[in-house]
Amino acid sequence: MRSAVHLLLILLILSAVSRPARAQATQVYNSDIGFSFALPAGWEVVDMKPSLPAMKQDLEKSAASNDEKQGIGCSQLDLTARHGNPASVVVVLDLPFACFGREMTDKDLLAFGAGASEGLKETFNISDPVQAVYSHGSHLMWIERAKGTPKAKPETQYTVETVCSLLKKGAVCWMAMIVDNSALEIFEQSPVGLDSDAPSALVPANAFDKKPS
Repeated sequence: MRSAVHLLLILLILSAVSRPARAQATQVYNSDIGFSFALPAGWEVVDMKPSLPAMKQDLEKSAASNDEKQGIGCSQLDLTARHGNPASVVVVLDLPFACFGREMTDKDLLAFGAGASEGLKETFNISDPVQAVYSHGSHLMWIERAKGTPKAKPETQYTVETVCSLLKKGAVCWMAMIVDNSALEIFEQSPVGLDSDAPSALVPANAFDKKPS
């Protein structure tokens, strides 16, 4: 199934490349659904929140189900940031269960995360996707890494990486469209805290050792 969260993430990433940004020192973002994320120093914050209502409205018109429409309406933008030229972009979006109307459990994680694949194909030419599941403290994480070229600009190649997890109060996804290996390493090593777990790197070195079953 398609993920409303991932559809929004894709639109936000593509829009963030051309939006005004401001330089940012290292800062920890805390979400009211129970996670923290440390944005690396030197990355620029892009203010996409004013654009979010219009994006949601457009997506809701083409929603394939009531669940998808509800997910679009309930999704919250936590952070949009970029670095370098051409820009690597990171977007963090969450879905509070209280708004969505039902909770998700670990058995829902694979389907929730795998919605990225179909959503990405609407905008990117995707190749060599690799998926895995790993532990981050007491939480499971779903990850996909692939090569991606925007259909509107096929001469530019990115590493497209999506990481999702389920918390007590909601679901959260990080999506990165990365130009080079150094930016990918910075993104993956950024400290993340989930619920009461101590912060640690978002993506550990052994993240791809266990494939989804």
